Amino acid sequence: MKRIILTVLILLVVIPLGAHPWKPRHYVIIDSDGGIDDLKAICMMMASPDVRILAITVSDGFHKAPVAYEKIRKMVDALHHEGLPVAEPGEAVALIEKVLASETTPVKFIALGSLKTSAEAMESSPSYTSRVKQLYWSNSGLPGNEGLNYRSDPAAAEKVLAGNLPVIVAGGGGTGFWNEDLIKTIGELHTPYAARIRELISSMPSHSFVYTAFDEMLPLLLHFPELFAGNGREGDDKYFVPKDIRELGSAAAKLLNGETVERMQVIKGMPSDTSFYMPDIQPFVTDIRNKYGEDEWTSGLIANELHRHLGVFAIIGVKMGIRAREYFCTGVDEMSVTTHAGATPPLSCMNDGIQVSTGATPGHGLLTVSAEKPFFAAADFTHGDITIRITLKKELADRVSGELREINFIHGLDSDIYWELVRKNSIKYWLQFDRHEIFDIEVIK
Repeated sequence: MKRIILTVLILLVVIPLGAHPWKPRHYVIIDSDGGIDDLKAICMMMASPDVRILAITVSDGFHKAPVAYEKIRKMVDALHHEGLPVAEPGEAVALIEKVLASETTPVKFIALGSLKTSAEAMESSPSYTSRVKQLYWSNSGLPGNEGLNYRSDPAAAEKVLAGNLPVIVAGGGGTGFWNEDLIKTIGELHTPYAARIRELISSMPSHSFVYTAFDEMLPLLLHFPELFAGNGREGDDKYFVPKDIRELGSAAAKLLNGETVERMQVIKGMPSDTSFYMPDIQPFVTDIRNKYGEDEWTSGLIANELHRHLGVFAIIGVKMGIRAREYFCTGVDEMSVTTHAGATPPLSCMNDGIQVSTGATPGHGLLTVSAEKPFFAAADFTHGDITIRITLKKELADRVSGELREINFIHGLDSDIYWELVRKNSIKYWLQFDRHEIFDIEVIK
C-alpha cells in the first residue's frame, strides 16, 4: 500500500499546474533545528509562490530547540512574515494539530532536522495521520544511519520509517554548491529571500559548510524532481540524490526569483524594457521594481489600468494588500478583506489596489466595503482565524488627502492640470512610500 501511495504522489509532484492556477501545489509544515542550511531552505520555500507554509516547528538537532526557535522567529519577522505561526519549544504538536484540523488541502511535512516532531505528531495529533500525505526528510541516505539528522534521534527515525506515511529523502548537494557564480547570480536578484541567503553566507565566510547545500536540496526536489535520481528501499520510501549540481544551482536562482509558477493569466510578464512605459514613469520603473519587488510592480500597473488613471490611494491599496500577504506569508485569493475606505473617491480608490494585490475581489466573494463611518485609509484582512487591521499612518493620510484637496480647490476635477498633478504625486509616492514603513498593523482577532 505504501508503495502505491508513494507512486501516485510522485506522479502528482511532476504535474506542472493544478486545476487552479493561483493555488500552490505544496502546502507544507516545516520542522527545523535552526541550522544555517535550514534557514536557507526555509528562505527558498518562502520565495516560491508554489509553496504555502502553514507553520514552522522546532526540534533539537544542530541547535537545541530554544535556540532554533529564536533564530527562525527572528528571520521570519525580519522578512515581514509576522503572522506565520512558529511553535515555541514544546508546542510543536499542538500547533500542528491546530493548523491541520482546519486545513482541507493535502499537506506535506518537511523535516529539515530529526524526525522527532513527526514521530510525536504520529502519536498525539489525529489530524497528522489524516491530513499529511507525504514526509520530505533531509538526510544522508535511507535509512541513513550515519546521517546527522538520523543520529539526532534514531528511535524517532525508525518509528517514522516503519509507518505508512511515504517518506521522500533528499541527500546533500556537496561542498561548494553556493559557489562564486551562484552567489553573484542571486546577488542580482531583487528579492528579500535571495538577499537573506547572501547575508547568511556572508555571516560565516570562512566556514566551508555555509557553501554546502544539504537541507536546501528539499525545496529543490519539491520543485525540480527531474534534476534528481531516485533509489528505493525495497519499494517503500525513496532516496533522491542530485543528478547535476550546476543545473541545480541555476534552479536555485530561479526558485529564489519566484519563477516556479506562471503568475500571469493572459500575458507572460511585464516588460523590463522601460521604453514600454509612459515617458513620465520611465525614469522610475527600475527603481520601483528593484526596491519593492515584482508583485507590487505588477499589481500597481494592473490596478492603475483598471482604475483608468494613476492614483495615490490606488497605489496605497496595492502596497497595503501586498503587506497583508507578507504578514501572513500567503498568496492571492487566500484572505477575506473588509475595507474602511468607503465608496467615495479619492479614498475609495484604495479598494481597487487592494483587490488587485490580494485577489480579494467581489467576484470571489472576498471583498467587503464597510458602510460604517467615518471612512479612513484602513482595511481588515482575515486569514484563517486571525484578523489584522492595516492602517495608513495618520500623518501620511493627512498629507496625501490635504494635497489632493488643495489641487482640487485650485484647479478643479475637470481640469487637465488637476489630473496631471495627481499623476505626478502618484508616481512620487509609489517610489517614496515603503510598505514596511507607512502602515500601522494591529491584530484585532
